[in-house]
Amino acid sequence: MISKKFIVMAIAVLLLLLTACGDNEADSKSGGEDGGGYPEMTITFSHNQPIESPEHVGATKFKEVVEEKSGGNITVEIYPASQLGSLREQVESTQIGEIDITMQPSAVVTPFVDDVKIVDLPYLWPKEAEKKYEVLDSEVGTEILDTLESGGFKGLGFWPGGYKLFTTQDTKITSPEDMKGLTFRVMESPLLISQYELWGANAIPVPYAEVYNSLQQGVVDGQENPLQTIFLNNYHEVQNNIIESYHGTMTYLLMANQGWFKGLSGDTKELIKEAQEKGRDDARKALKETEQEYRQKIIDSGVDYYELSDEEVEKFREVSEPFHKEVYNKPEQLELLKKVKEKIAETQS
Repeated sequence: MISKKFIVMAIAVLLLLLTACGDNEADSKSGGEDGGGYPEMTITFSHNQPIESPEHVGATKFKEVVEEKSGGNITVEIYPASQLGSLREQVESTQIGEIDITMQPSAVVTPFVDDVKIVDLPYLWPKEAEKKYEVLDSEVGTEILDTLESGGFKGLGFWPGGYKLFTTQDTKITSPEDMKGLTFRVMESPLLISQYELWGANAIPVPYAEVYNSLQQGVVDGQENPLQTIFLNNYHEVQNNIIESYHGTMTYLLMANQGWFKGLSGDTKELIKEAQEKGRDDARKALKETEQEYRQKIIDSGVDYYELSDEEVEKFREVSEPFHKEVYNKPEQLELLKKVKEKIAETQS
């Protein structure tokens, strides 16, 4: 007869073996100790800027952090310069899960999530980049990012593009009156179209890849973009007036497909958040280091480079301020706008 002691010992050994097998299976799925428990996977990361851009510097840092900290279990494949489609197509592909993470201007995302157009309101943000970042990185900035969930996205962070400038051919802009009769290229954003109408101009959406030719051929009289975009795309070759206006910010949203992100392990989510912060900070640092260089090279090219005076900025601000509540007018939007303006005021004190 088999003793009870023998049966108990046999069961204990069997349980030990099953536990060991389970651990080995978990290690094979997660990558084991070398990968820190991270699963083997590939993340697609798309954006529209060239590899010389600060945005790509940040994307490269994101890749470096994820791959290093995951022990190589997670690979990040970066697709710069609109390799995966137009700006809108990249947003759509992220929404349906064909792209995992994308970095796109907020204005391109507004047709999908109306609430994020707060980022593009004219003459809302502080002229100082650090103060703008302070607002975007605060709790109210997180509230803006959270609105992306209504469109099937997970907002990860705000990445820099710089303040937008006006560029024109043969027309110097110093006041809203100077805008009358001109046609400006804008991104596909109803808010931006309305913004130029407010100032007396016309605005038409033109795909990013076609901006240079549209300026060269006179399809549009001008356009808006930050210094680095103007310089890296040589818009100053086909525009002889560059006006530093501080009228708006080119802020990029780093965002993921919501379903994909929710399906990640807790550790992987935290790793992506950490990589986002380090990539964002590197991009901001690179932008700060290169902007003055780009500005000087544009000036040296012989264009008329002009910075609006405080008085001229105030003229634009007076016209633009009522516009904020006109276009950002739902109850929840007005509440968010109030919080943003309060936070901006806090940075000014």
